[in-house]
Amino acid sequence: QVQLVESGGGLVQAGDSLRLSCIASGRTFSINAMGWFRQAPGKEREFVAAINWSGDITYYPDFVKGRFTISRVNAKNTVYLQMNSLKPEDTAGYYCAARLGSNYIYDARSYAYWGQGTQVTVSS
Repeated sequence: QVQLVESGGGLVQAGDSLRLSCIASGRTFSINAMGWFRQAPGKEREFVAAINWSGDITYYPDFVKGRFTISRVNAKNTVYLQMNSLKPEDTAGYYCAARLGSNYIYDARSYAYWGQGTQVTVSS
């Protein structure tokens, strides 16, 4: 089992920044990659960023490139999502996830473990 705990969400204004954190515990040796997804009310869960467990390869969808940065501190088993230039459309619940295998990294179905989520609300 892997446990994931997110933190760092909140209410901010458009243009502000937030840093989300995700701490992994348990059988972390089985993790292949970590991802961040988001889900707004009435919408499907959406890929935001991912990083391999060694922390040297990152993945982003086009709509966050240049604004969001995913990183990992190995010693702390912690993954961060730095979000800059936030927009109202970034408002969503943000979820950290752990992938154990090598399936498509952009697909939520590839991830076996999920955190409880942290809410990000961006006002205009």
